[in-house]
Amino acid sequence: MDAFLVVLAACLAGSFALCGVPFGLIFAQRLSGVDVREVGSGNIGMTNVARSAGGSAAALTFACDVGKGTLSVALSRLLLGLVLPEGVTFDVTAPGFAALTLVYACCVLGHVFSPYLGFHGGKGISVGFGAALALHWPIALGLVACFLVLTLPTRYISAGSLAAAILLPVQVLFLWHLTPWAAAPICAVSAVVVWAHRSNIVKLMRGQESRFSVKSGSSSRRRVPPTERRDGE
Repeated sequence: MDAFLVVLAACLAGSFALCGVPFGLIFAQRLSGVDVREVGSGNIGMTNVARSAGGSAAALTFACDVGKGTLSVALSRLLLGLVLPEGVTFDVTAPGFAALTLVYACCVLGHVFSPYLGFHGGKGISVGFGAALALHWPIALGLVACFLVLTLPTRYISAGSLAAAILLPVQVLFLWHLTPWAAAPICAVSAVVVWAHRSNIVKLMRGQESRFSVKSGSSSRRRVPPTERRDGE
């Protein structure tokens, strides 16, 4: 058990560190010379990257944010499996699954509170989807379904993201019947993601939220005043 706890602690720290890498900021700067913290909504997520730096940077941001979540959980599952106590399994309804949901939580929290950006980051949707793919892929499909139901007809990324975050605890508790210990980290993540979208909620209620768009070559860049930063997706 001591070895398992040591490896688990390493997986949690490693997942937080890896998922804190701000790929949106990196790709926007490399491909378009844009600091996404200073333009658009001021957020480093895929949506603001698309509006501020274009489709290529946004696609790379999405792929890497999904990938870092998937890699973190998949690698943690492999490493923890090597020291798994006898009789403990990673089945979705088994007690051992709680270790993986802790890793899942660290993935999302690392992205939202990036240690490389003064504990500021994105909204956690892409990395949460990627981590869910390796955690239990049907959960990831549920997230996609919730997201698309609202996003496709409205083009409000924040509305789909909030729907997915709010329905995630419902999904794991009542559809997949996770144990309370396994469900608790996921419920905490859901609350953090909703909190990260708090300004989007206000804008949606006021009818001021921006719809999804991709920057064209001729689009202008609006610098974000400090009082407005991190208000959007």
